[in-house]
Amino acid sequence: MKKTGAWLIRFALEQIGVKHTFGIPGVHNTETYDELNRSDQIQPVLVTHEGGAAFMADAISRTSKDIGTLLIVPAAGVTHAASGIGEAFLDGVPMLVISGGIHTESGKSYQLHDVDQHALLAPITKKTYKVETHEDIIPAIYEAYQIATRDEPGPVFVEVPVNIQLFPGEVAETPPFVAGEADRELDWKSIKHAAQLLYAAKKPALFIGWGAVDASISTARIAEFLQAPVATTLQGLSAFPGNHPLHTGMSFGQAAVPAAENAFRDCDCMLAVGTRFSEIATASYGVNPPENLIHVDINAKVFNANYPAAATIEGDAGEVLAALFEMLQSLGPPKPDNAELKSAIEKDKTAYLEEWSRHDSKDRVNPARFFTELRQQLNDDAIVVADDGNHTFLAAELMPIYAARGFISPTDFNCMGYAAPAVTAAKLVNPEKQVVGIIGDGAFLMTCMETLTASSLALGGVYFVFNDGELSQISQAQEIPYNRKTCTVLHGVKFEGIATATGCEFISIADNAACEEGIRQALAHAAENKPVIVDVKIDYSKRTRFTKGIVKSNLERFTVSNKARFIGRALLRRVL
Repeated sequence: MKKTGAWLIRFALEQIGVKHTFGIPGVHNTETYDELNRSDQIQPVLVTHEGGAAFMADAISRTSKDIGTLLIVPAAGVTHAASGIGEAFLDGVPMLVISGGIHTESGKSYQLHDVDQHALLAPITKKTYKVETHEDIIPAIYEAYQIATRDEPGPVFVEVPVNIQLFPGEVAETPPFVAGEADRELDWKSIKHAAQLLYAAKKPALFIGWGAVDASISTARIAEFLQAPVATTLQGLSAFPGNHPLHTGMSFGQAAVPAAENAFRDCDCMLAVGTRFSEIATASYGVNPPENLIHVDINAKVFNANYPAAATIEGDAGEVLAALFEMLQSLGPPKPDNAELKSAIEKDKTAYLEEWSRHDSKDRVNPARFFTELRQQLNDDAIVVADDGNHTFLAAELMPIYAARGFISPTDFNCMGYAAPAVTAAKLVNPEKQVVGIIGDGAFLMTCMETLTASSLALGGVYFVFNDGELSQISQAQEIPYNRKTCTVLHGVKFEGIATATGCEFISIADNAACEEGIRQALAHAAENKPVIVDVKIDYSKRTRFTKGIVKSNLERFTVSNKARFIGRALLRRVL
């Protein structure tokens, strides 16, 4: 039979279950867009920038069972999308990137968009494909999907030249997609060793990352069996319910909230699951796991990379934790209820929230007051999307998350501009859930036009913009050692104008008294399928534990002479 490459792309995407693509049409993919317009299953979504498209695709994969899929033009489309592709790569998020390519049979050089896309994307994708014949398209997309979703997930890139898309070519068959099962066997010897270490420990603890986000039931069973406190990484905030009595917060060292720091003090055995102990997760490597560290991950390369482990188990978190719980049960009865530990965790959490609530924010919004009110008004299964910045760690410390996949944020690639598009996409695939973004003013300015995408699709996401007039995470980092702020001050942004331009509702929350009603109005508008931009006049004058902790961790690693130089310069500039 003869089929155009565009038809074959559509067929393959339908077979693997794609429901949305994100991108902008161009001369190298218009035929494929025309095909998708005929699909009863796939909705091609027009974005305002391919960078936003990539963040949308990322959010699709994080908040649903679908794979986020890009359909972009070559060259500029690829470089625009690269930030979101890189974020997905470092954060372990599956993504399928379909791009056009230059005409391969024109016989001409220096064609439009003629760059080596595969060299550009090699460092931030699991694999790239360049289709050379019509016969290659379906196998390439099927294989790309399998690679993107198996083992440690990540983005995979497929380039289909424009001439193959446009013109019919001979194909022998159009086979349906059959998902192959990953061939993994559990390492029962290592699981038994890990169970013995945990059961014998006097103060075991659990540290949970995004890799265990779908294994929260088994995680809770193990924590309750051992009566062990549980901390999470930033990316893994939704991997363990924040209202569980053994939940302590993000991280566990000197940059963690008091509940986590105190509960993990003197920990003699730690079960770490689905975390790479990366810089953000460890607050700039400021944690000290115990000698008996048990590390579970789907990627064996992470073992012993930053901290030595007494036991390692390679495998899917859900499978390993279920087996580990079974093994623990075989060793003896569950540990007695540790009411003292649970009481201490609750006491520390209450005291920390009260400390924040007492902080004098003057005529601005106290972050603790805002997040307390937001938590009260949100449903338990709501999705919170945080961008990169000071607000990220305020949310991590002050906003408990109850549902799995209920919190997403750019982490290891740490890309500002993530949240506005991600809120839009998360609401697209979770129409029945409340979806809100916690977005710094600088981050919002990067991709705020994707709220136009939301209004065009009648998606009721809420974009809470934390407006302090600065790039606060960096300006705070400048203020401590330099007593100066260079290129981190924003001037005169009128967010109401952005709302008007993009067809969004607008609400201003100027002080604590306005929080309750402002949040209520925003959620009410969103329930009527209207996107809402909320200007929150936030107070950032109080530092998070995370910010203070990483400053201390990094300063401690300086040599004596460099430490003296930095401290001396800071003191001198304050005097002068």
